[in-house]
Amino acid sequence: MSQNAGLIIKNARILDPANSRDETGDLYVRDGKISAPFSVSGAVGVVDASGLWAAPGFIDLHVHLREPGFEYKEDIAHGAAAALAGGFTTVCCMPNTRPAADSPEVVRYVKARAAEAEFADVLPVGSVTLGLAGAELSPMESLAAAGACAFSDDGKTVADPLLMKNAYLRAKALGKPVFSHCEDLMLGLLPESEETIAARDLILAGHAGARAHICHISTKTAAALLADAKRRGVSATGEACPHHFALCRETIPAGAETPGNFMMSPPLRSRKDMEAIREALADGVIDVIATDHAPHADAEKAGANPPNGVVGLETALGLCVTCLVETGYLTPPELVRKLTVNPAKILDIQKGTLTVGADADIVLIDPLAEYTVDPSKFLSKGRNTPFGGWTLRGRAAVTIVGGKIARLPG
Repeated sequence: MSQNAGLIIKNARILDPANSRDETGDLYVRDGKISAPFSVSGAVGVVDASGLWAAPGFIDLHVHLREPGFEYKEDIAHGAAAALAGGFTTVCCMPNTRPAADSPEVVRYVKARAAEAEFADVLPVGSVTLGLAGAELSPMESLAAAGACAFSDDGKTVADPLLMKNAYLRAKALGKPVFSHCEDLMLGLLPESEETIAARDLILAGHAGARAHICHISTKTAAALLADAKRRGVSATGEACPHHFALCRETIPAGAETPGNFMMSPPLRSRKDMEAIREALADGVIDVIATDHAPHADAEKAGANPPNGVVGLETALGLCVTCLVETGYLTPPELVRKLTVNPAKILDIQKGTLTVGADADIVLIDPLAEYTVDPSKFLSKGRNTPFGGWTLRGRAAVTIVGGKIARLPG
């Protein structure tokens, strides 16, 4: 079906938190946009969505697509296809590539490769420092002009507080958020490693009047620090990842076949922390669910010193429904809000809504679909998941980008 064709989605439970909409009805798509109603005779395609939820396409603020430089782990085409399989129509890819996204040329390269792939929209995140080395700020103005949606040295913390303060000031002038990976290397795997940097960055952003986004919050104290910053008027947001609200140290199976698949940064925390992350999502302290999709080669994860990271684009929705909705932490509209309108607001993009005239990025969700996670069937190159063999409920049945129904490989 061409982008300009008329499409009608009938009988769906429409979940559009941006417009406080939760009702059964029909959606209309024309010219790649959400449309006012038109007759069935004017539609090229009609989708019966009875029993399905219709939501704006999900937006993931935190993925690693590995290209350029690490294509053996993942590339933009495979990662963007995996995104659509999971219901994500827009993803923000982190700059820890080789070379890093510290130049306009790399930002433009990522955008061009994503356009060639024609799957999910890919928004590059520019690096805060040159080469992610933490010594000199990147040309942030040039990166923003080339299309960088935000700034981060994700995977590394900018250790120099004065450099980080200056990064916040420059990001503020550009109207862009800074995504903070919070890890004090001197404290290693301890919870304080995350918490001390989160506190520092929230203080720095507050003084700079900048927008701080705290990545992959994993501890009760880090969530409390975000809540306190919000009360003080800091323009602060935060994200949680499915592996941190679905797993904890106590749930790592003894004798796991690939223990590297349970290694990520920040690491799995205590059960108390896992439950606190669920509560922080429920009470609105944590604004966004993001995957931190981080593919690695099988041999790397099975090795003696496996790298941190797990894939997440194709399991996120099922984990959200199973661990948050079915357990009563989030209602379906609340879940959709954390995957759509909230990340769109952080990026200041005109997505995450089903308002007439908005981009027709839509996901149809089967909330009752029950399935067993089979990593061999992932569209991502990565198979490094701790959730292989899990039974989940809830998956994307149809994903639509710019008015076009996605046709995925395989």
